Amino acid sequence: MKKILLRSLFTLLGLVALAAGLFAYFLYTPDPDMPQLSGVLTKATIEIDGKERTYRTYLPKDLTKGAPLIIVMHGSGQNGSQIRLETGYGFDRLADQYGFGVVYPSAGSFDWNDCSKVGDFKVDGHELDHVKFVTLLTDKLIKENGFDPQRVFATGVSSGGFMSLRLAIEAPARFRSVAAVSANLPVADNFKCTITGQSTSVMIMNGTEDPIVHYEGGETSLLGLFYKGGILRSSQDTAKFFADLNKIDGDPVINPVTSSDLLNGEDKTKFERALWKNVSKTEVELVTIYGGGHGMPQPYWKRPRLVGPSPMAPNGPAIIWDFFARQNN
Repeated sequence: MKKILLRSLFTLLGLVALAAGLFAYFLYTPDPDMPQLSGVLTKATIEIDGKERTYRTYLPKDLTKGAPLIIVMHGSGQNGSQIRLETGYGFDRLADQYGFGVVYPSAGSFDWNDCSKVGDFKVDGHELDHVKFVTLLTDKLIKENGFDPQRVFATGVSSGGFMSLRLAIEAPARFRSVAAVSANLPVADNFKCTITGQSTSVMIMNGTEDPIVHYEGGETSLLGLFYKGGILRSSQDTAKFFADLNKIDGDPVINPVTSSDLLNGEDKTKFERALWKNVSKTEVELVTIYGGGHGMPQPYWKRPRLVGPSPMAPNGPAIIWDFFARQNN
């Protein structure tokens, strides 16, 4: 009996050690170092349709009136604090350098209520109106901080990227341009957004080895079991949708690049920029990260192995800011 108990105990300890090892290998990754920033991060709330929503705002020191504002939206099951960390504080660093404000809103539901019919958008049995939430939050921040209403931009990763695409379609007059990372549009049978006739400028940044939002399209899932979010278009089809919506004819201009061309680093990640542009200056750009997994590439934080390869280049936040900045022209 004693031997059986000891054998069972050792078996249990072995399983615990195995589970800990698998967690460490596939899920654990250390937090990025906190950079020295000039400004202050504040946490606040706004009430929308009787429900309190939380957001965090980073304002650099001595930010001038009329500065741009970037909205950064998190992935499924996360909050504004987590996406700030998982982008390596990249947008805060750029805010200090270029003089803009950053806001990290929390959805309040597991998923942002994007263009897909499939997802966990409900709280207390009711779908949250996230277009209304983000729009009213933008208005509030413009009023309080004097941001330029013509230079409001939105970006996000995964579910936050899907939500960015919804803003481009349904609120193009409010958001000067958007950038969606690890996100594609749903196929027609899974599409619920209202097309207004034209979108704002759109950047899509996706990895070819993303195990959740597949570059070539298909069902959104992890290992075929988790995070099921319906059938999506491919990245190419998503970009072409926005090019067609904005009446941009012709083939895109293709610019293949390696990260070392931009960063002079050892990580020579290959990526490609395909740009659709017309005389109206509305742009659609597809940034393809060859060998990239799920999440925003950046040099400050390595993503868990479970979500695919995590190249430390190119600098996703910097590429996105460059795209936003040139929309001012």
